[in-house]
Amino acid sequence: DWVMSAIVGAAGLEPGLAALEHGATLALANKESMVCAGPLMLRTATSHGGRILPVDSEHSAVFQALLGEDITTVERIVITASGGAFRDWPIEALADATPEQAATHPNWAMGQRITIDSASMFNKALELIETREYFGVDPSVIETLVHPESMVHALVGFRDGAMMAHVGPPDMRHAIGFALHYPHRRELPVERLDLAALGSLTFRPACEVRWPALRLAREVMTRGGLSGAIFNAAKEAALDAFLERRIGFTRMAGIVEEVLAAAERQPGLIDAAFTLDNVRAADHFARSSARDTLAA
Repeated sequence: DWVMSAIVGAAGLEPGLAALEHGATLALANKESMVCAGPLMLRTATSHGGRILPVDSEHSAVFQALLGEDITTVERIVITASGGAFRDWPIEALADATPEQAATHPNWAMGQRITIDSASMFNKALELIETREYFGVDPSVIETLVHPESMVHALVGFRDGAMMAHVGPPDMRHAIGFALHYPHRRELPVERLDLAALGSLTFRPACEVRWPALRLAREVMTRGGLSGAIFNAAKEAALDAFLERRIGFTRMAGIVEEVLAAAERQPGLIDAAFTLDNVRAADHFARSSARDTLAA
């Protein structure tokens, strides 16, 4: 009756859909499902009596801040980002960054691929798209801030000027536990923050020159259709190439941008209906196009 999907990448889409087809509550840590096929996921949940609860820390935070609120009164959703391993590196040094350096996260204990995606901000780019798909807000409402302490997971701003922030230690047990017990709150074995000891929280703009993945995510949100599936598949292919040391760290965004441009030249690809077969076709096209781009 309750399933958590934490498979990394597009591979998590079909298991998540299968859970929803059984009418289960799907605790979704696989953000790629919503990025690739948000309308299909939501439609499947509705038609089979299933429910999707977000388990990404940021989207759990937004979900909690919106409990009892009217989504039409929201004027800002701020998704925070640690900045990853390279947040303080000079931009000119990023081209020479190695997979080992990128796979070291300053705050969170995560797997290799998602940690590297954090360093490139592709993880945050996926989360921006996921926010758009899950909560149904206009892309102009969604913002990103770099928050090195990773204590504020998201903020929601309302039309009366109020902002609700979800604050807690960087520990996925909170978001998982909230989804497991929803709609109740149960005691969880997580750290209780000592705000006086913490002292201060800092924020800074997320530079789209340093992290072009954020700009590409905004383009995907504006374009819509199956561009999210193409974006994610191209990102996965580019990450594979980086891990295999075939391309440099900063080349990953360029690969994704070129694949998105190639998809625009394919009539009907991006604007096809949201079916599983069409999502698979978009994914296949993006991976094939990425291979061609890498071989060129």
